Amino acid sequence: MRLRRSLSTDEESELSMATTPPGRGLHLRRPPSDKVPAAKHERDRLRAIVEDHVRTLGLVPPLGLQEVLDHVRALIERHRLNVLHRDFLAVLLNNAAWRRQVAGFPFERRLLLLPKCMRDAESCAAEIDALGLVCAGCGRCPIADLQTEAEELGYAVMVAEGSPVVMSLIESGKIDAVVGVSCLGVLERVFPYMEAGAVPGIAVPLLNDGCSDTSVDLDWVWDAIHLSSADETPKLDLDALRAQVDAWCAPAGMEELLGTPRSGTEEIARAWLAKAGKRWRPLLAASAYQTLQARPDGPVPPAVRTIALAVECFHKASLIHDDIEDADALRYGEKTLHEEHGIPVALNVGDFLLGEGYRLIAACGAPPVETAAMLHAVAEGHRALATGQGAELAWMRCMRPLAPAEVLDIFKLKTAPAFEVALRVGAIAGGAGPDVANVLARFSEAVGIAYQIRDDLEDFRSGEAELLRPSLVIACAYERAGAAGKARCARLWERGAVPAELSDDIAALCAELRIEEEVRELLEAYKTEAVRSLCGLKNSALKGLLRRIVAKIFNEIDVMGCCNEHQAGDAAGGAAGAGAAA
Repeated sequence: MRLRRSLSTDEESELSMATTPPGRGLHLRRPPSDKVPAAKHERDRLRAIVEDHVRTLGLVPPLGLQEVLDHVRALIERHRLNVLHRDFLAVLLNNAAWRRQVAGFPFERRLLLLPKCMRDAESCAAEIDALGLVCAGCGRCPIADLQTEAEELGYAVMVAEGSPVVMSLIESGKIDAVVGVSCLGVLERVFPYMEAGAVPGIAVPLLNDGCSDTSVDLDWVWDAIHLSSADETPKLDLDALRAQVDAWCAPAGMEELLGTPRSGTEEIARAWLAKAGKRWRPLLAASAYQTLQARPDGPVPPAVRTIALAVECFHKASLIHDDIEDADALRYGEKTLHEEHGIPVALNVGDFLLGEGYRLIAACGAPPVETAAMLHAVAEGHRALATGQGAELAWMRCMRPLAPAEVLDIFKLKTAPAFEVALRVGAIAGGAGPDVANVLARFSEAVGIAYQIRDDLEDFRSGEAELLRPSLVIACAYERAGAAGKARCARLWERGAVPAELSDDIAALCAELRIEEEVRELLEAYKTEAVRSLCGLKNSALKGLLRRIVAKIFNEIDVMGCCNEHQAGDAAGGAAGAGAAA
């Protein structure tokens, strides 16, 4: 029976460190690389320095790459550390930030990922299949001992580098945390995926580069495997919550909460609410509330369900009004509401949904102070949204060249308020204070602008862009172009229509000036700002949720390659591996 120690509040680090079996302190076949301290006592000293730094500052995971590097830079300067060990220190810092969360997950919800290169390449009797190495248990390397120990505790174990199966397990919800061993190069390349998914993890760096006969501090691996806590970490199941939100917005769910419709207007409004959509906004409201609770995985209170439906009312009302103002005939692949029922009815239904949203919040049962704060947040968002739409409508009546900053201002006002309102009402209901509201405002602004930039880019690339609406692509092209190019852009607004040849002409100009690359850089800058804005959050569950939201909205989770694929790509001059590296 293996020993499992629990966290004790009177231990200095409050983290359990299982005793390493005799003879298993170091697995060393060749000297460490220059990026790793050569002496074991120095590696242990650096780990202690980093853990003290994280504990003193109270760093909250997930940490973005820039956040990690900023702290590493400070550590190097303060303690006069070797700059060559920057990547090693970065791994230790991320580990220290995640230790408490990893310790809180039961062993059965963890994955141990070991590299094949730890085996004795000359005498290894293992087989290798599609999932990785199948250890024969010969005892010539430490893989068998580590695998047996972890499996007895309840871990899932894989012996492979950067396998796509790892991300599949994470996304399927079968595991909650990862303990992994790998070289610094692979850890650097995998970090963006783990960080984007806010996956709790402990990484033990291999001491050597290369893909054979590598070495590791076995006591560090042993400690990470046995890391445990008396209090298990509850985790919000975002996919399960999304399914609940979808059910709340379905006809049966609305009837359960609101009763049967009492008028023809309400019937049309309910039918419009139930139409397709990603339900991001009600999901954000419900998930913001849940992450602020002691048990994020607990049942969602009826009041939060009511608030989430109110948020969807506001969103669907704005779509009705947008479709009328933009003269759009289709939404969700079907007729828009004004095309189906006429503009007067559609306007009235939109107004009804706005009133219904305010009514639902007022009647949700939250304490008066929180109810007033939620209504104030919605009113501010409503006003900002109308201001942004008004700026676009004013421009369309008197078209002129727009500077990129002007387009970004319109993007900010048209999209950011909806994200912010959803998050703020959920956070207010969950008991969050002004400090959280400030972070949510910055986060929502960056995400909202990035969201609009992405749509602008996708529409332009697909040839479906509406060039008579504010476009960042066109604004950047006009700003960068010479006199002749500016004249080509100006023809858009002089004619008041976009014949195919003129649209092709603008596309050619943008390609000539490499405008798509410039706009994509802006997209990445706003995504980065969204992640950086989370540094001020002290609630790990909320911070992790918002980081995962960015990853899901912008589809950041990609397929990982393995160590050998990374090296092959470099050798061929391909940047497939390097492109994902930080």
